[in-house]
Amino acid sequence: MRILAIVSAVVLMALITLTLIPDAAGFRWQLSIAALVAGALVLISVLAGRGSTAAPAPTAAMAEAVKPAVLPVARNQAEAEIVSFLALLQEKGRLVDFLMDEITPYADAQVGAAARVVHEGCRAVLKEHFGIRPVRDEQEGSTVTVGAAYAADEYRLTGKLTGKAPFTGRLVHRGWRAESVKLPRVSRSADDRLPTIAPAEIDLS
Repeated sequence: MRILAIVSAVVLMALITLTLIPDAAGFRWQLSIAALVAGALVLISVLAGRGSTAAPAPTAAMAEAVKPAVLPVARNQAEAEIVSFLALLQEKGRLVDFLMDEITPYADAQVGAAARVVHEGCRAVLKEHFGIRPVRDEQEGSTVTVGAAYAADEYRLTGKLTGKAPFTGRLVHRGWRAESVKLPRVSRSADDRLPTIAPAEIDLS
């Protein structure tokens, strides 16, 4: 484009000069038209050259400025959330107290009374944070059929397993599956320590 602009400018100057020569008076209008064409070419060349100017290559500083910031990821994030959920079961149902205690010295009535408290609290936590429903809706003990397209993790087939699906058998357990999870997000502490399941209680009286 630069070469075309230079050539057009030279031609334009030559045409303008010719229009000033008295002997070329008879061709003045042709020269004027040619000068206009040459001028138009100069203008087009300049505009095209300006529009096609390559953008400057990004410098290292510019690349660093547009680089997306990397958010710090807590190490073992899943572990922190598991412990946090265990803390919910402890808070609502005293599950950790029940499981970590040695229950052999207690009478069956005492264990049963404690289990009722654990059941009530832990059941409330599950219903609040999980959408849980049975894999099969039929009553346990009834005869059911498992189709050919069954999910392997939803069924445990026992007994004499021969041939290909569908399989027919007795429903021993309905199974459970989660359809939704609403657990709160938990971050590790600044010192990368797992959250506390239950704080130690100190009576200062």
